[in-house]
Amino acid sequence: MKPIFRYILIEIFKLEKKKGKITENQFENEVKKARIEFTHLLYDFFYIIVGVLSATVGLKGFLLPNMFIDGGVMGISLIVAELTKLPLSILIFLVNLPFLIMGVSTISRQFAVKSIIAITLLAVAVHFLSLPAITNDKLLIALFGGFFLGLGIGLAIRGGAVIDGTEVLAVFVSRKSSLTIGDVILVFNIMIFSVAAYVFTIEIALYAMLTYLSASKTVDFVVSGIEEYVGVTIISYKNEEIRLAILEKLGRGCTIYSGKRGQSLEQVDILYTLLTRLELAKLNTELDKIDKDAFVIMHSIKDAKGGMIKKRPLE
Repeated sequence: MKPIFRYILIEIFKLEKKKGKITENQFENEVKKARIEFTHLLYDFFYIIVGVLSATVGLKGFLLPNMFIDGGVMGISLIVAELTKLPLSILIFLVNLPFLIMGVSTISRQFAVKSIIAITLLAVAVHFLSLPAITNDKLLIALFGGFFLGLGIGLAIRGGAVIDGTEVLAVFVSRKSSLTIGDVILVFNIMIFSVAAYVFTIEIALYAMLTYLSASKTVDFVVSGIEEYVGVTIISYKNEEIRLAILEKLGRGCTIYSGKRGQSLEQVDILYTLLTRLELAKLNTELDKIDKDAFVIMHSIKDAKGGMIKKRPLE
């Protein structure tokens, strides 16, 4: 696949080069950029396909055989499917469609196209794939049904798409009002669970909440990454010793900012480094050795890439 794609690109750029529209360097740069974009696109669709398969396992292996529901757009589809006996595969696509149209203006056209492909694949998988009910235990159904569904949603998000349009609605409403994305999702799901309690039973609604919690936590885990990072800002008179400790003792990189103290306007170097949560104890130990009065600020980082952050294993 890659050699064919590269061959087509090279032929296109050769024609452009003959016309005098691009130089040799521009030609090489364009080929390189196109190759990178194509590679990323392959990774995106790999995530989407695996996500669709995982969500299908959650739906067909756990939720559907036992009449369990989830939150979000998937929850609406499951409720409507139970009430109308319409195929869930069709409802998954139809209920998500307005949110995907909304996603064109809210996020991007590429996102909407990927999401349409992902949801279509999910609808096809739910319709044609047949899986036996894995368990009849209600607690296991709620937990693992939510887990596999959340894993699928999270992997699809990693691939730049969604298989549940709730996030798109939340972003759209948050831009038009004072509500946050979290507030919109919470209100939306409260409405769904209330309908589930009225249409079915309170017990089903409670299990639906448990399924949703399991799914949402799994999505957070997948999207945010396996490792949680902490950004650490350090202000100290002994910044050079601390810098060396970060580099030599922890094996991590750091950035130095030039700043001024607020009261005296004295020049001071500010250190910034990124660590995993497992390394915080070691950092605090080194700081106490060097300057226990150092001013330290810590904040959570969703994910990190490049630099020295992933080059050395924890010791």
